[in-house]
Amino acid sequence: MIFASTYGFAPNNTAEANSAALQRAADQGGEILVDGRGIAAISEPVVLGDDVTLRFENGLYLRREPCKGENGYVLVNKGAFTGEENRHIRIEGMRLICNGVENERPAAQTDKLVPGLNGMLSFYHVRDLEIRDFEMLDLGPQVFGIHICSFENVLIENVRIEGRKDAVHLGRGRRFVIRHGIFRTFDDPIALNAHDYSSSNPALGWIEDGLIEDCYDLNDKDTTGFFCRILAGSWLDWFSGMKVQNSDTVVYNHRLYRVFMEPDGKEYTSLTPPSHEHGTAEYDGICWVMVQEGDEHNCGCRNIHFKDIFLEKNRPIAFAIHFDKDPYSRSVYPNSEMPVQSDIIFENIYMNANVPVFLFAKTPVNNVRVIHSVFDHSAIFLKDVMTEGESYERTNIILEGCTFKGSGTQPFVKIEGERPARISAFGSSVEGKNYVPLVPEGVEIGENDIGLTV
Repeated sequence: MIFASTYGFAPNNTAEANSAALQRAADQGGEILVDGRGIAAISEPVVLGDDVTLRFENGLYLRREPCKGENGYVLVNKGAFTGEENRHIRIEGMRLICNGVENERPAAQTDKLVPGLNGMLSFYHVRDLEIRDFEMLDLGPQVFGIHICSFENVLIENVRIEGRKDAVHLGRGRRFVIRHGIFRTFDDPIALNAHDYSSSNPALGWIEDGLIEDCYDLNDKDTTGFFCRILAGSWLDWFSGMKVQNSDTVVYNHRLYRVFMEPDGKEYTSLTPPSHEHGTAEYDGICWVMVQEGDEHNCGCRNIHFKDIFLEKNRPIAFAIHFDKDPYSRSVYPNSEMPVQSDIIFENIYMNANVPVFLFAKTPVNNVRVIHSVFDHSAIFLKDVMTEGESYERTNIILEGCTFKGSGTQPFVKIEGERPARISAFGSSVEGKNYVPLVPEGVEIGENDIGLTV
């Protein structure tokens, strides 16, 4: 084991000296004990390579201080800058004080920052990553707590994150577990954003095969967003004369490019295809970022299991299977092929707060299964994104062993637009007095033991 203090790390050092010392220790690889007790200031990003474990001594806190230049990340992997995959990175026992310091948001890559990568802890192109026993209680309004994109095999366990922005924000990747999380955030505690704003993910692609369990959404004074956003998107090949806005994506010459402009809803006419091989370039007054190699035309989430989730915050919506459509981003370009998000399971969901909408789905989704969960005056809402060329297949809603605490006659399924749906309920019970759950005309009712009626 390597001791960070051997390389000059100490709570009474300057932020610059501690950042340099921790970087020297991390460069050795292997297991590093970041030793000491009290508060240690840091400023510069610590960049991690393969086969490295940072284990923080109990009683030690890292406190961010501003850099002399631009503010980068707290921790980041080398592959975020080189595009090469890093493996076997572990962070254990880290306690971070953000201290009001947030990352810059560049339009072009620098030696400290990557466009779209925006976490205090940021990992891009990574495999076999573990973050355990992490605490951060003062997250600001602009930077995510943990941001991971283009990943395989991720474990986030025993974390407590409080503040104003997303606690855990994932981009494309597969095989992940988020377990034993306590969150108190103004924005989404968990974001599964296969698509995203151009400033909020460095790549696009499917998020697959994930488990989110034993997590708490603690109450707070105010809120936006959802407990979890499950975000999809679709786009077209570039063509001359197309109208684009901030965050729009195109495919050209086997590469994906995104518009990086002000999020003001302004449309631009693209007459020249983006063709640069990396970084950022301007064509026809439009700033384009080369995002990744490939010919993908849509993305979303599939095979996601939520289990043992305790919703203690008053939120208008708990879970959103979502498309954006605002000045920051429109997830669906007109006449593109919308993705079908698939096989989303909710098990043991407890709504211990005022949550009028349990699930809001604006994207196509094939199967939503809700198991052993408790509804108290909460509904499921399916909405049409209202975009030219859209197409929705039937959504199957399966309720198994759920408890309903509503009372009187009230809508349980709401639909806006053309959304075919089928709902079944079995093994469930009704505790509410005279509870009659309504579904709209046109919704097919399958097996039903809770009195679903049109």
